[in-house]
Amino acid sequence: MVQSCIVVLACTMLVFIATEATPGSVARKLLGPFASAQQVEILTQALGLNDPAYVRYFRWLGTVTGLSSVSIDPQATKNWSLQSLDTRTYFGNFGYSTLYKKPVNKVLWERLANSALLAGVALAVIIPISIAVGVLCGLNRYSLLDRTLSIVCVVTTAIPEFVWGILLITIFVLKLGVLPGTAPLQLSGNWSIAQQLVLPALVLILVDFGYIARMVRSSVIEVANKPYVRTAVLKGLGRTEIVLKHILRNAMIAPLTIILLQINFLISGVVVTEVIFAYPGFGRMLLEAALFGDIAVVQGAAIVSVVLAISTQFLGDIGYRLLNPRMRGA
Repeated sequence: MVQSCIVVLACTMLVFIATEATPGSVARKLLGPFASAQQVEILTQALGLNDPAYVRYFRWLGTVTGLSSVSIDPQATKNWSLQSLDTRTYFGNFGYSTLYKKPVNKVLWERLANSALLAGVALAVIIPISIAVGVLCGLNRYSLLDRTLSIVCVVTTAIPEFVWGILLITIFVLKLGVLPGTAPLQLSGNWSIAQQLVLPALVLILVDFGYIARMVRSSVIEVANKPYVRTAVLKGLGRTEIVLKHILRNAMIAPLTIILLQINFLISGVVVTEVIFAYPGFGRMLLEAALFGDIAVVQGAAIVSVVLAISTQFLGDIGYRLLNPRMRGA
């Protein structure tokens, strides 16, 4: 836990330095490209943005953690309303989004929930299919079934997201007309939310399941050659019992890491899929904020992504201990 906190703190430093190092003044980045020179100057004085970088970092960190409020010089803003700042004191106050015209915290949670919904739908299909295909290939290695499924896995994984997106839109939207071509998560026309999720989720499933299935296959082959598995066979145990109790449980230790890494990818890294289907997700939000120059959203999204990655690794440690009793005392 202490190490995780240190990593998050180090990442906040890197994010702050990276956003500070980009061209343009900090006030200009906060206010957006359409603010006047007078507004930029007023905000610079009001927030003390001419102070040394380390002073501004600790001030910003205090605001983000909710330990301090936004420090504003009232004398500098007596004739100007700070409508583009979130001056409240609370944990996770990354400021005000100049692109979405609302507090960054609210934007992040809305988009994170949308991406979690899409990722959850995709993972609900990816995990069982990947495990089933991986186990089948591993138990029947070098057979016709193994070669056929392995080719399918490699081909689906090798095709990029945008190609799958265009192909599926051509088939199910333009040719058959049975699914919507966009997924704005709004009840418009005759398309339900569930129907809007089908194509984006299908793209993620096709791109991702083959990679996990190949990892499961390799792990199953490795575990199937272990002495305790051969001993179980010699004892006359049934095939189903051997697979479930001796092979699958031990074979899932390595793929568990891959599955957890895919959670990070499916929530914060599927920018292409979200853009193709106009899906209001976390990755698309980060792209739009970066292109617009919304520094507050970029900083908040980067830190949330780091916390998400650390959280999945923590879940991985718990999973290792559940799958492997020998690690529980480590």
